[in-house]
Amino acid sequence: MKHLFTALAAVLLLAVGGLFAVSATQSASTSSAASVKPVTEQGAAKAPGQDKAKPKGTPAPSPSTTPPPAAPVAAAPAPATQAPAPAAPTPAPAIVPAAATGTGNSAYPLHSNIISTTFWVGEIFNASLSDGSQVCSTYNSQWAYQHTGVNLGTVDAGAAGCPGSYYGGCDGISSGTGAGFTCATERRVADNGYFPLNQPTPLENPFYLDLPYDDLNDPVAFQERCRVIPWAAADNAAAGVDNCANPNHSYMKNHWVQITGPNGNTCYGQIEDAGPSSGSEYHDSAYVFGSGDARPVNQSFSADASQGAGMDVSPALNGCLGFAELDGSSDRVSWRFIDRADVPAGPWLTVETTSGVGN
Repeated sequence: MKHLFTALAAVLLLAVGGLFAVSATQSASTSSAASVKPVTEQGAAKAPGQDKAKPKGTPAPSPSTTPPPAAPVAAAPAPATQAPAPAAPTPAPAIVPAAATGTGNSAYPLHSNIISTTFWVGEIFNASLSDGSQVCSTYNSQWAYQHTGVNLGTVDAGAAGCPGSYYGGCDGISSGTGAGFTCATERRVADNGYFPLNQPTPLENPFYLDLPYDDLNDPVAFQERCRVIPWAAADNAAAGVDNCANPNHSYMKNHWVQITGPNGNTCYGQIEDAGPSSGSEYHDSAYVFGSGDARPVNQSFSADASQGAGMDVSPALNGCLGFAELDGSSDRVSWRFIDRADVPAGPWLTVETTSGVGN
């Protein structure tokens, strides 16, 4: 009886301890969730003249609805009836393509003397804008996580910008956590192929850019895209599917652009967002696809009062192109589209982005 009593007492103590640990776990989880601020409240806005509004209309894919796994409690196991916490989605592995054989030749129209500014994954450039964060892009609601594999928490579902996205990924210099998280620009150098100096090797191409044409979320651009995007028909033929009316397909995302910078270098990057725009329109087809070297419709974010910025480039492209300023608004580039087969070898092919819309 003494042994039985001792055993019963031990079971009772373990049960009480387990209930107490579960209560402590729930309390800790509540406290942790309360400390995670919406991304639009994290970090400071950039200097005036650098706020480049971009649409963030892509619905969050399934990963964005999956919360990060809760931290385990060391002292006691979870009750048998409690389901295990879901794991965060696994980002796509780095893709190292085969050696390029492209010549760099392009038959697309040249756009010359275009003001370009710099943006980067994880940037929070205007905390008061609903689209003031690069945690997500117009094509990918988990852009920062997909690019870096870093997850420091989930943007609150009621946040103005990037709700449901994982924050913490940064193609620059990150610091802080929760409400104090920031992601600053990082100057890139040729010694390591203009790759990040303070972050792990990115999972997607660090040579990326945007142009003011969103063929997915801007209704005008979506309706006209197969009439104005020169490679749309070829893409449809290659896929064996007419994607003109497909809301889950973009002809712009991942397409390649050839850019010549202030230092005379010609570098290459992939389109991964839309902008810049001083309004809500992202269908500047005359500038983006036209053959007359038109100026951008956008009139903002430029040190030249006669012309607004017509492109944002990543820190890798900023360094490769020899921009005079890291966060400036006076550097000028010439650019044209280029087909993937014509892209020559270079650091821009070390990691190539192939993820689709929402991935």
